[in-house]
Amino acid sequence: MSHQIATPEQHEHELAALRLIEHPIVREAYDRVFQHWLTEMDPSPAMRACYDWAFREVMFSAAIWSSNQDPLRPKVIAITRLEHPVGDQTVPGSRWGIDNPDSIYRVIPISGGEKYKIHGRVAERRLTENYFTLWDPNMNTVGLLSGHDLVLNEDRTFTITVDSDPADGRTNHIQSCPEAHEFYIRDVILDWALDEPNELRIERLGAEPATPPMSEDEQAELTASFMLRYADFTRGLSSGMLRGKPNRFALAYSADKGGALRNQFYVGGHFNLAEDEVYVVRVQDGGAAYFVVPLANVWGTTMDIVDRTSSLNKAQSVPDGDGAYTYVL
Repeated sequence: MSHQIATPEQHEHELAALRLIEHPIVREAYDRVFQHWLTEMDPSPAMRACYDWAFREVMFSAAIWSSNQDPLRPKVIAITRLEHPVGDQTVPGSRWGIDNPDSIYRVIPISGGEKYKIHGRVAERRLTENYFTLWDPNMNTVGLLSGHDLVLNEDRTFTITVDSDPADGRTNHIQSCPEAHEFYIRDVILDWALDEPNELRIERLGAEPATPPMSEDEQAELTASFMLRYADFTRGLSSGMLRGKPNRFALAYSADKGGALRNQFYVGGHFNLAEDEVYVVRVQDGGAAYFVVPLANVWGTTMDIVDRTSSLNKAQSVPDGDGAYTYVL
């Protein structure tokens, strides 16, 4: 296999998405959703200042994700990336949904009536967190396999079977259902100097597709609908973070619906600091192998994580004498 994320398939998909966002239907949706989201959020001056670049990222993520929705022609596609070059072109960032900077998010479309195999290979150093989550069309979990439960071959490769039948003795099996729509796969990088994401590829079993792929106009219409969906979904996420008074946590939950993962716990809030104020966060990890403290904006993207420190995880932090962690914003 090539690089785990920067695969030829990924690059081809990203370049196609660059062409897709120039389609007239998508351009019209871009302008319409821009005004819709801005009006609905009524942002503070600080949040308005980051809207233009954040909006571009969220909308490009919508183009990336919406163009991998064919369960008869599935691809393994990373949907949340920083800006990067592909050949002589610049591919925009595609962060959205209050992303975790340590997570690599990949999606694979499937149909509950089809059979698939997910082939992969893990690194010598196993990931602290890795989940193969099967979603319905509304991001509700209908199947889940933890990377900790993968049965590996001697060369660290694995195959996950996916179909509507029970496992019946098969290892690494995920039973799908009529509601099954796509896989949402999380690889969490704890130590960026040591950890590597899993290699993945998808194989659909059975006969060649009997129906043609979407036309350019059909794809553009789907992408336009994703753009509005992304804006409204993120507005809902941000409303939870903005609930209550600033400079405190207003949200704590764990779920297996709405894109959340039952194996993770989410705590959030918002801050509004004067020039002579700081925000102090104390974390007791409770024995958790992983946690992260990231900053994001109301548009659902994390902030500059390349040139500034706006996210720290457990491996990047030093505990206090009592084992807790203190962060000063």
